[in-house]
Amino acid sequence: MATVNDVQGGQPAINAAPELPEENGKIVLKRQSRSGSVDTQARAEMIESPSSTNRGRGGQSGGRLNRGQQQQRGGGRGGNQDDPRNHPVLRRIRIVPASPSYFTATPRYTDDLLSLSALLRKYQLLPVLPTGEAPRVAWKTIDQYKAEVAEPVRAKSYKMLLELLKRLNYIHPSLIPAEVTQSLEKYKRLVQPHHNRPNPILVDRHGKAKAVGRRKSSAASVFVVEGEGKVLINGKPLSDYFGRLHDRETAVWALKVTQRLDKYNVWALAQGGGTTGQADAIALGLAKALLAHEPDLKPALRRARVITRDPRRVERKKPGKLKARKMPAWVKR
Repeated sequence: MATVNDVQGGQPAINAAPELPEENGKIVLKRQSRSGSVDTQARAEMIESPSSTNRGRGGQSGGRLNRGQQQQRGGGRGGNQDDPRNHPVLRRIRIVPASPSYFTATPRYTDDLLSLSALLRKYQLLPVLPTGEAPRVAWKTIDQYKAEVAEPVRAKSYKMLLELLKRLNYIHPSLIPAEVTQSLEKYKRLVQPHHNRPNPILVDRHGKAKAVGRRKSSAASVFVVEGEGKVLINGKPLSDYFGRLHDRETAVWALKVTQRLDKYNVWALAQGGGTTGQADAIALGLAKALLAHEPDLKPALRRARVITRDPRRVERKKPGKLKARKMPAWVKR
């Protein structure tokens, strides 16, 4: 065994490593007591492979593995090396939200707003229609949208979304991309009100046309057929059913302005309301049925204002007033 005082080539061998005694391929370590005599001997096995060295790392005594390490290596009870959950990559992976908007109060609304904004930036240079000529579209109401996304969307926020939809809807129909069309369909109502058209009034095989008219709380079904000018209301002649001259003239006003009083017979069934409401309801139904016989009379009937329903109704009485608007007399003292 070389010592510090040994001289090799005229220089002291300071860096020479001491040689350890071996017995049967095992290193013998001697520990001396304070008195200087050897009291114990510790024997260490020779390291045969690098795997045995790593076994003792991490504070494990005697090369024994804890339960977690045994399960990772598949050596524990019930351990399955083929279980994909034991893959080392899965132990380091973390759950990432599908969208950055997950951390906002309204993630789905935010995603919709960002997607529409991206579409507008992408196609903002496409030709657009003049103001007021965009296709009529009934967008979903805020209540319908909130029920769909299940988020507390404010009215101001939904208004921003509608502005983007209306701007995209102004792109020229012949140049609008399919991507934009699919995005707009998502926000349209299932039923478009302006696409609904009333069934046309036709003359049946008996030469009879039927139409319905309404006014306030009155309704009337009117049947018109070519004849000599007879008018019956609920089975009674016109003069017997309406006592007032104004109501009689109102009921047949469509025939009078078109000079057809002696060319058609009228049978009307009126119900509800008073005489004024029933007379106006009969006039509207008569005008619609007359158009089925002679469509060319529409301009004349429109000028006479008999083919448009009057939406006015009686205004309700308010608290503190005598009627709808009448106030009680004011007394100074």
